[in-house]
Amino acid sequence: MSPPVGRSPARLAPIALLLAAAIAAGCGGDESGSARSSQEGLQLGEPINLADCRDWNEGSVEERLGTIGQIRDFLGTPVSGTAGTGAVLEDEQAYDLFENYCENEFARGFKLYKLYARAAAFSGRNAQP
Repeated sequence: MSPPVGRSPARLAPIALLLAAAIAAGCGGDESGSARSSQEGLQLGEPINLADCRDWNEGSVEERLGTIGQIRDFLGTPVSGTAGTGAVLEDEQAYDLFENYCENEFARGFKLYKLYARAAAFSGRNAQP
């Protein structure tokens, strides 16, 4: 499956579904932290520090995009003692990164956040506050 890049309607459909799900989930009256989880989107079923290429390969597009968002939000937080933030990738770059690594059998145990952090250190940008 190719990542959601470009502007064709077929490629934007997964992103539109993710946004619709996030909006619908945020319409409830419960304020006990569910607003935070609905903004993050779906995740691959593992805590973000445990998600690996096996999870990526088994996940839906919505779960993959949610996981990318969680990793970006975590790694892009302000760095203690500085005025800067951690380096992040564009979501399309992260999707491509995970697709390329995780298709290899040897990478099935690679942690997604580690792949992301190392790639962002070389080609990422600082997150916007």
